[in-house]
Amino acid sequence: MASNSFGEIFRITTFGESHGPAIGVVIDGVPPGVAISADDIQADLDRRRPGQSSITTQRQESDTAEILSGIFEGKTTGSPVAILIRNEDQRSKDYSNIKEVFRPGHADYPYFAKYGIRDYQGGGRASGRETACRVAAGAIAKKIIGQQGTTVRAYTLAVNGICAQKIDLSAIEKNPVRAPDLEKAKEMIECIEAARKAGDSVGGIIEAVAKGCPAGLGDPIYDKLSAKLAYGLMSIGTVKGIEIGSGFEITKMRGSEANDVFYMKDGNIRTRTNHCGGILGGISTGEDIVIRVAIKPASSISQLQNTLDKNQQPVQVQVKGRHDPCICPRAVPVVEAMIAICLTDSLLLQKAVRG
Repeated sequence: MASNSFGEIFRITTFGESHGPAIGVVIDGVPPGVAISADDIQADLDRRRPGQSSITTQRQESDTAEILSGIFEGKTTGSPVAILIRNEDQRSKDYSNIKEVFRPGHADYPYFAKYGIRDYQGGGRASGRETACRVAAGAIAKKIIGQQGTTVRAYTLAVNGICAQKIDLSAIEKNPVRAPDLEKAKEMIECIEAARKAGDSVGGIIEAVAKGCPAGLGDPIYDKLSAKLAYGLMSIGTVKGIEIGSGFEITKMRGSEANDVFYMKDGNIRTRTNHCGGILGGISTGEDIVIRVAIKPASSISQLQNTLDKNQQPVQVQVKGRHDPCICPRAVPVVEAMIAICLTDSLLLQKAVRG
């Protein structure tokens, strides 16, 4: 039995495969009366869709969101919201040469080991195409948390070791890599293009900041907000690591440096630093929630690689098709979506506790 759902109150269930007729999501627990339109959902889907630039896959999908239920006259009704996204540009023949082969870096072998069968066309259920469903759900989550002034912004902080030196949020959508530093973005793009020409790929780091999150979200033991965020973000196939606040850098500090000192400002409890990344004891503090995720190099590369087939025999494989030389630009809205979904679920759970 596979887990295709995430969340407790705000609960999403996704379905569909990379090369099937469609993918989609059913979102339960959406409060009634939230103003949402197809354009709101489409705006984020357009940021994730393939074929945006030369540094993304050239698969052409409009990723048009079809709202099937749960929204009437521009507002949520309280019933489940169902959204369908049709697949329009599959080239299943591109995968015929890997039908019996386990591609390095992919879920082919572990998926086959678990189920004894696999959809080799584009990775099937294990494909990153599934993340479009999360982005659609995330657009609704952003609207819900937005009602109380909470926003989530993510950007490509680094690509293959090339790191942004400044954070200018206005620059993010002005370059195809979605970096907050236009000068460093040029170097990142050159690096990605070089990898693409070499039939290779590169990874990077995405940083996200949630502003205006109220204090008190999350639980102190197993359902920590930090644990929920880690769970949600690590469920994205390309993510290999996560850190919150100062992350691993905090290991170089003493407690006197790492502790965020409290003080009063405009009648609110604040901290002078934010090494904890807005979460203490698994519960939000009201400061910015700062998260960084490690994005691995795309596994689908056109170089000839050694591997094994289903009969455990050594073979060579060359992955055909259209693939991202760097996943970071299209993963930015996915990271935003999962954070928004986690915060929305935590907010609704907190309202159940405190009203």
